[in-house]
Amino acid sequence: MNTAEQGMGEGGLQGSVVRLSDCIQLMQADLVHANPTPENLAHPVSDVLMYDPLDEWTSVDDRIILAVGLTCGSPDFDQLLHRASNSNAAAVVVKAHGAPMDRLRSAAVLHSLAVLVAPDSVDWTRLVALARASVVGAAVDSVSGVRLGDLYAFANAAASITNGAASIVDPLGRILGYSTLPGQPVDELRRVTTLSLQETTPPAFDTDFKTVYASAGAVLIPSRGEEMDRIALGVRAGGELLGTIWILDPGADKRESALEALDKMAPLAGLHMLHARSASDFGERRNGDLIRTLMDDTAHASFAAAQLGLDAANGLAVAAFSIVRSETGSLEAVREIQRLLHLVTTVCNLQFNTSHSALIDSVVYALLPCEGSTPRAAHRRLVQEIGAYSHTISSHPLIAAVGGIAPRVEDLPGSRSEALQTLQYLLHRQSAVADARAGQSPATGLFEDYRVPLNLLKIGAFIDDNGLAGLDDIVKIQAHDAEQQTDYLDTLRAYLASNGSISTMAARLHVHNNTVRYRVSRLAKDFDIDLDDPQKRLWLWLRLTTMDLAPQAKPTTQR
Repeated sequence: MNTAEQGMGEGGLQGSVVRLSDCIQLMQADLVHANPTPENLAHPVSDVLMYDPLDEWTSVDDRIILAVGLTCGSPDFDQLLHRASNSNAAAVVVKAHGAPMDRLRSAAVLHSLAVLVAPDSVDWTRLVALARASVVGAAVDSVSGVRLGDLYAFANAAASITNGAASIVDPLGRILGYSTLPGQPVDELRRVTTLSLQETTPPAFDTDFKTVYASAGAVLIPSRGEEMDRIALGVRAGGELLGTIWILDPGADKRESALEALDKMAPLAGLHMLHARSASDFGERRNGDLIRTLMDDTAHASFAAAQLGLDAANGLAVAAFSIVRSETGSLEAVREIQRLLHLVTTVCNLQFNTSHSALIDSVVYALLPCEGSTPRAAHRRLVQEIGAYSHTISSHPLIAAVGGIAPRVEDLPGSRSEALQTLQYLLHRQSAVADARAGQSPATGLFEDYRVPLNLLKIGAFIDDNGLAGLDDIVKIQAHDAEQQTDYLDTLRAYLASNGSISTMAARLHVHNNTVRYRVSRLAKDFDIDLDDPQKRLWLWLRLTTMDLAPQAKPTTQR
């Protein structure tokens, strides 16, 4: 009892009929047509079905059938082609799974049926959503000429049609695209959200978003305070909420026509958002892989740079960003690091008119060009600006660091290492307390700003790794202080920091001068330390300084 099952709702698409060639073009899903002919390309399409050989066969007239789980040559697949051809189906979509294209073409020709071959890696759920959105989108004649998935161009088209600045928002509150037409009025909320690429309040907790989600069509959202009114539309594909479109109210005289136009754009908006999501997922993974190759694999760095279109003629520098918070596994933590990636991408585009950024191992990286006579000043401005806007994406403090300039792409691992060293140092300073507190200022800087403490940390690591500390004076003083509840280590630290000045030490320790003299004399006598020996003082200073700089426990960055 074989049947064709509708995968995305009942009743078809309310009479919307387009040609198979239109659907294939709009889907852009790397489908290979096994037997294209003028007749089957012109076949009308009204719906998309998912096939289950165990269910009862129903009408498939003018439908695209997705043969989920079937392979060419199997009895179920052959039976599907036979029934689909006799029932006037528009096409059958199948995965090759190793079957030669000639074999698929022969089966299609035998049954006089269009057979579309999908990549083995394609997700069927995503494909059926794209297919159904394409069927609806092909029947919409508004907003033509915009490349599928280009939400910025689509937002400009929507803004032009509705006479109001447009923004496209996903269900997490991320701004996926916004209009840039000159002369259209905007308010402060629009300025803030387009800069941070994030809504100020998550849609799940925003009553305006809930109103839009509950509405079947475009709806007017009255303003709050000094903000402008908005009209908005929830965008869906096959019942899945893809996001919302927001238009700043063009005024009472144009409002009704704007609402009507926004309703008409809904099907095509869904198609664009589906394509943008697919492109974004692929683009982020590809960027991450290529940037990781640049920073980890010098043998293939040139290839990765060419794939990214990097101009490394003047050198490049690696910038690293993270958010300091005590717990990192929550949904909000994940959202914040994604918002950080979008903020970094946006500001890099504004500063350098290009952006190569990616989220790798809980850290957001950006490759910064080194153009002009003062590239480091431009790098400093970039991290400072991102720090200034970091409060729009998280209440937790931001840390940002830029490694040194890499003259060649093969030198980028060194710049990344310097950026991470600086980031870890800033993280240690920012996490001096057990848990990072909300409201702390961002910590940003260049590698050379912290070259001295970073080099001292390397000396400290060398001392530890080679067992040079052993049972030296510092270890003995620490043990004595812990056992006898004394403060000789603080006395020694103050002595070295003040170059032996008794009055400076007294002020630092908040005790009398005579108390300081007594403590210093006991320190020298009890531990047999000659404080007049410059080499001894140098060693004690190195030990204390590297101990104070080093984190006592490895801090946690956001994951």
